[in-house]
Amino acid sequence: MLERFHVPPEIEVRVDPALMRGAVEELFVALGMPRGHAEQSADVLLYADIRGIDSHGVSNMLRYYVDAIRDGTINLEPRWRIIHDSPAACTIDSDGAHGGVIGPEAMRIAIERARQYGIGSVAVYNGGHYGAAAYTAAMALDEDMIGVSMTAGGVSVAPTFGAEPLVGLNPIAIAVPTREEPPFIFDGSMSSIAGNKVRLVQRLGRDTMPGWIAGEDGAPIMEERAIPDPFLMLPLGGTREIGSHKGYGLAVMVEVLTSLLSGGGGGPDRRARQAHHLLAYRVDAFTDLEQFKDDMDAYLRRLREAKTAPGEERVYYAGLPEHEEEAVRRELGIPYHPEVIEWFHDVLAELGLKDRLPGT
Repeated sequence: MLERFHVPPEIEVRVDPALMRGAVEELFVALGMPRGHAEQSADVLLYADIRGIDSHGVSNMLRYYVDAIRDGTINLEPRWRIIHDSPAACTIDSDGAHGGVIGPEAMRIAIERARQYGIGSVAVYNGGHYGAAAYTAAMALDEDMIGVSMTAGGVSVAPTFGAEPLVGLNPIAIAVPTREEPPFIFDGSMSSIAGNKVRLVQRLGRDTMPGWIAGEDGAPIMEERAIPDPFLMLPLGGTREIGSHKGYGLAVMVEVLTSLLSGGGGGPDRRARQAHHLLAYRVDAFTDLEQFKDDMDAYLRRLREAKTAPGEERVYYAGLPEHEEEAVRRELGIPYHPEVIEWFHDVLAELGLKDRLPGT
């Protein structure tokens, strides 16, 4: 993981995951969220924090969710329903539900249909931010299935050669079961950098990297410098010469499979808030499951044991760094910026909740 996104060790505040989970759950309940929804929403946030995906954990997302609950953007009592249905696929109107609730529910439906038909595909519209896409993709692993999760993120990316935001951040995640190796779990936005990571870098007072973002005029910023205001996100690849047309095309693909396929329009013309698409593949509907897991282990070992480039210590595959970071954070606690903990103290006091976090 890039150190640029980490809280400096000299100021970090380590918090036991169970302690933070309890604080998040109680906060959601105090704001009117049903207990079961609060537990599910907290699980999504803590999954990110425990695995080192700080951009999608408590530090960045919780404040957004609190504000969205308070201003009514998140419907705390949604009556979501299936509006289009077929044996292996369906579309859900989530009725403004918290994405951290409806996303996992949609993946459960996809998994159940995959049990019956070999594949399950669920589109969701009229929803909100559902946290790290890896969370819902990884739900399929418990069933020895492949999980795919994608979402129509904020429309803040300029198309290649463009100078206005017309494309969503639009992350894709895929989780693949293994036997002995840590599972392959890829999760990445189709922008050059995740939007939440820009906010994280700003909070830490650090500079943008070349090719992450563009200025207001659409010209890619190709040197380290302070993040300007305003700025535009760039597609994955940064510039056409490095392949931004591929990231741009993939982002449009996600827009099609999420927002457009669920009937909500695309990009700046979306009619129905945020949309998602969850898929589950039952491996034994395609091939022998045990052989597949053995083959995955063999391939992932080849990747992590690959010859390294000059100056590099080892090769990783997607999901391995997060697996290793999870072990560290479960033992030592999750590192938070002091500003995040101070915000928690203020909100818990405002809501009259008992504050067990460090510094109280």
